[in-house]
Amino acid sequence: MTDIPRRAAARTAKLASLPLGFAGRTVLGLGKRVTGMASDVISAEIQQRTAEQLFSVLGQLKGGAMKFGQALSVFEAALPDELAGPYRQALTKLQEAAPPLPAASVHRVLAAELGDDWRANFAEFDDVPAAAASIGQVHRAVWRSPPPGRGRRRTPDRAVAVKIQYPGAGDALLSDLKQLSRMAGMFRAIQPGIDVKPLIVELRERITEELDYELEAETQRAFHAGYAKDPDIYVPEVIRATPHVLVTEWIDGTPLSAVISGGTQEERDEAGRLMAVLHFSAPRRCGLLHADPHPGNFRILPDGRLGVIDFGAVARLPDGLPEPVGRLLSLALAGDADGVLAGLVEEGFVKPDDDNLDGPALLDFLRPMLAPVVEEEFQFTRAWLRGEAVRLGNPRSPAYQLSRHLNLPPSYLLLHRVTMGSIGVLSQLEAKARYRDIVEEWLPGFSA
Repeated sequence: MTDIPRRAAARTAKLASLPLGFAGRTVLGLGKRVTGMASDVISAEIQQRTAEQLFSVLGQLKGGAMKFGQALSVFEAALPDELAGPYRQALTKLQEAAPPLPAASVHRVLAAELGDDWRANFAEFDDVPAAAASIGQVHRAVWRSPPPGRGRRRTPDRAVAVKIQYPGAGDALLSDLKQLSRMAGMFRAIQPGIDVKPLIVELRERITEELDYELEAETQRAFHAGYAKDPDIYVPEVIRATPHVLVTEWIDGTPLSAVISGGTQEERDEAGRLMAVLHFSAPRRCGLLHADPHPGNFRILPDGRLGVIDFGAVARLPDGLPEPVGRLLSLALAGDADGVLAGLVEEGFVKPDDDNLDGPALLDFLRPMLAPVVEEEFQFTRAWLRGEAVRLGNPRSPAYQLSRHLNLPPSYLLLHRVTMGSIGVLSQLEAKARYRDIVEEWLPGFSA
C-alpha cells in the first residue's frame, strides 16, 4: 500500500466485506450446529473472527471507517462481557495504532507542506510512525532550533510530534461514512442497542474541521493557554502548522488505554477524575469542549497530569456549558418534578403540546442517571452502564416508552454525544471519584 486507499470502488468493496463476512460466518455457524458443535463455541468463534476482520478493514482504510471504529470502541463498556469480550481488544487497537503510511508517501507530504528542504527543520526524523490513526499518523522527531540572535544563547532542539495527514483523507472520509450509513443493521448485530446513524451523521458534518490542521493548531493553542501551569491537565505547545502537517511538543506518558487494561484501582480512579475535570472545566477556561474522548487521545504523564494530544474535534462553547443543564440538574436533585418538566419543555427536550408526560414519572426516569452527582463518591462501572443501556434500550421497559416523548435539540447533540463518550471511558476505567464536587465547581447553574 503506497497511499491511503481512496478510490470509491476499492473502499466500498473493503467495507462491503464486513457484512458479507459476518453473514458468511453466520451461515457457516449454522452448518456447524447441524454437525453437533455447541452453539456457544460457534458464537464465540464468529464473534472473534468478526472482531479480527473489523480491525483489519477499518484500520487499513483509515479515513472515516477508522474514525467510526474509534468512536465505536468507546461504547464497548455498555455491552455484556460475553458479547463485548471478543470485540474489546480489536476495537481498542483502533485507539492507538493502525497500518502505517509508507515513508515515501510521508516524505511527499512533508515536501509539499514544508518545502523541498523540509529536513532542514529537523535534527532527527523517525520514518517509523509512533502512532497511526484515522486521518493522519504521528512521527517522532527533533525540531531544530533557529540560529540565535547576536549575543544570545542558542535554545536547545526540541522533541516534537509531527502529525501528517493521509493524502486523499477528505475523499476517503466522505466515501466511508456514506457506505457505513448503509450498514447500520450489521453494526446493530455487532453492538446491539447502539444506534450508529446519528454518530455517522455527526462525523460527516465535522469533516471540514477535522481536516484543517491549521484550525486544529489554533484550537490547541487555546487549550494550551487555558491550562498553562494547571496542576491537573497538560496540553503540548504548537510549534508549526500547515493545512496538512501539525508539529507539536512531544510528551511521554502512559496511554489511557493501558491504564484501562492494566492500571491499579488508584490509577484508574485518578485518571477518571482527570477526565471529568477536563470535560467540565474546558468550556469555561477555553470556550471549547474536547469532543473526541476516546482513550487514544490521552496520556498520563510521569508527574500525574493528564496529557491531551489531539484537538481535531471540538465543540465551540464561547459562553461555557449551558446554564440550563446545571439548573435542571439541581431541580432534579431537589425532587422538583414540575420544575424539571417545565425546564425541559422550555429547552426543547419535550414538545410543548405533549400532554402525555407526567412530572413524577419523568423524575423516576432521570433518577438512575443522576447517581454520579447524587452520591458523594461514585464509581462508574461497565455493569452500571450496561444496566442503563438495558433500561433505556428495551422497547418493553417503561423508561424506553417515556424516552419516546423526549427530543434532543440540535444545540445539545454534540454535547450529549461527548458526555456519553466520556461516561463510556469512565466506565471502562471503572473509576471512582467525587464527581459531584467537580460538577459543582464547573457546571453553571448547578448547586448540590
